[in-house]
Amino acid sequence: MAKPGEKAILYAFWASSCSWRVRAALVAKRLAFEERPIDIVKKKHHKTESYRAICPSQKVPALVIDGETLVESMAILQYLEETRPQPSLSPATPLLRARMREIVETIVAGIQPLQNVGLRGSFEHEEEYTKFVRSWTVRGLETLEDLLSRTARDRMYCVGDQLSYADLCLVPQVFNAVSRHKININTFPTVSKLYEALLKDNVFAATHPEKVKGGTQ
Repeated sequence: MAKPGEKAILYAFWASSCSWRVRAALVAKRLAFEERPIDIVKKKHHKTESYRAICPSQKVPALVIDGETLVESMAILQYLEETRPQPSLSPATPLLRARMREIVETIVAGIQPLQNVGLRGSFEHEEEYTKFVRSWTVRGLETLEDLLSRTARDRMYCVGDQLSYADLCLVPQVFNAVSRHKININTFPTVSKLYEALLKDNVFAATHPEKVKGGTQ
């Protein structure tokens, strides 16, 4: 177990949007960490008793830091912000923080749970699962387009003039929409513009799933 001052340990799956959020936050906060892969698709590492001892819900990610093990991506992000406030990933004003949370909640509550691979077993046919996922992902992207048209417009980030947790949630979710669900995001111009620009940011370039999958993280 990582103790204070030691390198953090991130248990994650390379293609998990929740894992990418935390991976990106660790890089943005300039924190040293070791990533230990948990294959939730083929090898089912998350179903083992050894991983259950780490994460009771048997989901990714889990972060061992400061001698403690934390689970659920947003709880981890909040802990990192509170214990490592610089560089900040939260806007300075109450209004902008509320705008950030609007975007974050749309993603973590309104899109990600409804496209999770764990839902596949609840559908008899793959086509039904695909239709369900695409429908709710598009609905979420429509909401994001409306929200971001108010907060982003000609800006480089979702809210204000700095990287925030809204960006850390947006990029992985849009990546899933494009790569896994084959959704054309060009119909969402603000979302598309932000996504393409943020992908070039070092935080996302360094933590991109394809890079992690290749073992270079």
